Amino acid sequence: MRHFGFGSEVDWSVIRPIPVPVTEAPAKFEVLPRNRNKVYQEVAKHLDRLIAEELKPGDLLPPERELVRMLGVSRSSVRDAIRSLELMGLLEPRQGIGTVVCNPAAAPANPLASALLEKRKMVADLVDVRRMIEPALTRRAALQASCKAIADMEAILQRQEAKVRAGELGIEEDSEFHYAIALASENSAVLKVVDVLMDLLRDTREQSLQVEGRQEKSLAGHRRILAALKRGDASGAEAAMRRHLQEIENIVLKKL
Repeated sequence: MRHFGFGSEVDWSVIRPIPVPVTEAPAKFEVLPRNRNKVYQEVAKHLDRLIAEELKPGDLLPPERELVRMLGVSRSSVRDAIRSLELMGLLEPRQGIGTVVCNPAAAPANPLASALLEKRKMVADLVDVRRMIEPALTRRAALQASCKAIADMEAILQRQEAKVRAGELGIEEDSEFHYAIALASENSAVLKVVDVLMDLLRDTREQSLQVEGRQEKSLAGHRRILAALKRGDASGAEAAMRRHLQEIENIVLKKL
């Protein structure tokens, strides 16, 4: 067995048996045309087509960095696309192996994703869940986020600021910042919940970012949150996140 793109033998003796054998994926990954606001959706469509037409269950996708290079898109676009296909049961992450193509007919539905998808129109409920989860995550991040995690958040906001100045939405950076805070919690279950919430709210958040002044307000809210995180101010960080979510909720609900 060979890992796609590397040409080196995989030592299967150290990996537990899996239901579907992992094989090399000889599919054609092409640089995608740019659609500024929905790059991840274009990536997901491209991968979905490859899964349907060229790949087979058990094929191993190239690593994230290779997909970024081959498709000519950002890491966050690749990551969001893969997550959306995982929720659909088309891909599966396997620890120590990589992302594997699933058999759609045999793939079990993600119960959390299914439950939330049924309430897709109930944006208010999803925003309410964010209010329950994210302030607590931000408090924890203030207490345990590493210097590298803080530096990563700063880099994300610098990219967001550059996009806002250029008149772009910066939706990828908006998502990345909130996901970076969730990462600092070091809780894999919470990450899955945040993944689903972000996916389901993406279109609504994208629409709200087009409201005049929304991008600047989002960036300002992120800056307040990060300032508290840098100080290690747990209460301040939690309060800043609550304020940020309330401001965004007021805009989002007006767009419903």
